[in-house]
Amino acid sequence: MSATYDYDIGIIGGGPAGSTAASYLAKAGLSVVVFESETFPRDHVGESLVPATTPVLIETGAMDKVEAAGFPKKYGAAWTSAEDRTIDHMGFEGLNHDFRAAEVLFSERDQAGVDRDYTFHVDRSKFDQILLQNAESLGAKVYHGVRVNRVDFSEQDRPVIEAKIGNQPVRVPVRMVVDASGRRTMMGSQLKCKVPDPVFNQYAVHTWFDNFDRKALATNKEQSDYIFIHFLPLTDTWVWQIPITDTITSIGVVTQKERFKASKDDLEGFFWETVGSRPALADALKNAQRVKEFKTEGDYSYALTKVADDSLIMIGDAARFVDPIFSSGVSVALNSARLASADIIAAFHAGDFRKDRFDTYTKTLRKAVANWYEFISIYYRLNILFTAFVQDPRYRLDVLKMLQGDVYDAEEPKALAAMRDIVTAVENDPDHLWHKYLGTLKAPMAAASF
Repeated sequence: MSATYDYDIGIIGGGPAGSTAASYLAKAGLSVVVFESETFPRDHVGESLVPATTPVLIETGAMDKVEAAGFPKKYGAAWTSAEDRTIDHMGFEGLNHDFRAAEVLFSERDQAGVDRDYTFHVDRSKFDQILLQNAESLGAKVYHGVRVNRVDFSEQDRPVIEAKIGNQPVRVPVRMVVDASGRRTMMGSQLKCKVPDPVFNQYAVHTWFDNFDRKALATNKEQSDYIFIHFLPLTDTWVWQIPITDTITSIGVVTQKERFKASKDDLEGFFWETVGSRPALADALKNAQRVKEFKTEGDYSYALTKVADDSLIMIGDAARFVDPIFSSGVSVALNSARLASADIIAAFHAGDFRKDRFDTYTKTLRKAVANWYEFISIYYRLNILFTAFVQDPRYRLDVLKMLQGDVYDAEEPKALAAMRDIVTAVENDPDHLWHKYLGTLKAPMAAASF
């Protein structure tokens, strides 16, 4: 180890992004230190994975440990709607359930690096700990309960991480810093490059239930282990249903800030009033036992005006956070760590950690997030009409590609163009038969991510 540096790479944050980066870098022979402010296991929302996480778990050697943990397997995703009237199909094909339901199997489409037809629903406290322990097993040094306060970049090519271990301040010089601090966005805040998202401002109220009947709203009762999104007959409001164990299910209500504000001091009342708009869902929940306190997640989305600089790279939620409606959070964490690590390893071997060394990471992430941002924006605008694209064989596999988290190639998914055209046509015609079904959220098409 060089006398000039304590470590090659210093990582701020030991969540999925930080631990995955630590695994890749340690496997490549770099000396790595991870500073995690909390003590694991720690509770965290975001309990469902998409197939794009599979290649990363395999490459870092974590997959066998995840499999051994016995998490419920996730084979697909499904949507249900409270709409009980027949809506004009407007030329769409394959609408076997009208707009009341849709589902996809991940196995319908091959995906590079994915060697199984399922992913997992995970208890994040256990899953995150598995990933961090995996990084340790590969040689990364991990400090728990150590909060980084700032990074001193005053000396070129030698950033110094400033933290406290107990009451003792420490300064740790490294060759490069990886910010994986999550929604704390430590470097984005220090460098004043974090900007709020102009559109997404979602709030979630969520908890866990034991013995909830997962088949209560399912069209196909054999798909009760899927992740479900239940549309509610309320503006821009929906419910997630995610298996956590054989009997425990995560249930979350997601809505816009304006609707949530009036009831934020009564989470339980807000939750039950909202799910009460789908009586079948409310009845199934009342017959189950709540096993966690109600919690909130808010202020969902933001961007960073830059995600890399000299001797610095930001990954996961520390780089960009877009409403994770399709379980994208962990996938973005793992894949941004994968992409960033490739550039970091190349920079290490070149002995050059200048900003332009990370252009491949920056450009790839920018393109992926732009596609994902527009997909989610159009999804919210389409509301229940999105199920037409899921069912129509002309668009189904393209939509599935995005739902798999397979968004890191250079091409814009073709279904986005079709969705964009539909939304524009319906928005511009108040007399359109679909106009009243549109959601109210409007986002600029292809909004810049950073």
